[in-house]
Amino acid sequence: MKKALIQLHIAVFLAGFTAILGKLITLNEGLLVWFRLLITVLTLGGILLYRKQLLRISVKELLKIFGVGVIVAIHWVTFYGSVKYANVSVALVCFSATGFFTAFFEPMILKRRISLIEVGLGIIAISGIYIIFDFHPQYKVGIIFGIISAVGSSLFPIYNKKLLLRYSPKILTLYELGGGLLALTVLVPFYLILFPATYYMPTATDWLWLLVLAWLCTVLSFELQLHALTKISAFTANLTYNLEPVYGIILAFIFFKENENLHRQFYIGVLLILLAVALQMLRIYKEQRKLKMVKTGILN
Repeated sequence: MKKALIQLHIAVFLAGFTAILGKLITLNEGLLVWFRLLITVLTLGGILLYRKQLLRISVKELLKIFGVGVIVAIHWVTFYGSVKYANVSVALVCFSATGFFTAFFEPMILKRRISLIEVGLGIIAISGIYIIFDFHPQYKVGIIFGIISAVGSSLFPIYNKKLLLRYSPKILTLYELGGGLLALTVLVPFYLILFPATYYMPTATDWLWLLVLAWLCTVLSFELQLHALTKISAFTANLTYNLEPVYGIILAFIFFKENENLHRQFYIGVLLILLAVALQMLRIYKEQRKLKMVKTGILN
């Protein structure tokens, strides 16, 4: 459990940095994600092919994995849309709605009882978003993109929880992102009609940041997250990912001086999100401690 939480927090930090890269890469969000997926799939596919670790999967199973990949692709496009139509800080805070949606979706999909505690913690986090939305109406489009992104983010680890019982993280990552790449290849032309791009091929600087985004913040981060999910619940993973705004916002303040454009209410919203994360971590610690005591015979 301790190792899984460490892996998860490293993945969260890398995820927080993706928002900074989304701002630095000036491509349209749809094209940005398409190139990110292309580089990632080619890189990971090449590594697995060289190591002879590629695995044949039945068409039925492949369609399930591709379906999760489509969710990931939509999550990324809307996330970067939030970054570009609002700013890094607002986009990352909207991401915290993930815990709220997971509290409902996970019990429905995995067929277990809804946890009132999880719902309550999710409501605390989404209350922070409401406060920010109420006092920053100029970011309306970006916030809507961010909420859609949070829905996709909540669904991804839930479905992966089942798939990880049958496939390794590397294989799962490759096929999921491959499915996302195929989906975006079809959908991006239509997306660009609604949200036109100023240019269509990455600049030299874009390529540099895209490589960082694909290799460090996708391949490495994705694998760490999937490994962590073999030991912890999807809700815990999603709620921990609410720390992504903290890391990302600090970086946004450093790189883009976004703190100069944010009101006091923004920080109140962030504090609510941190409260939800802290309470969940405390809850996990107590549950694990109690379980350990039962196993060692201290409790019976």
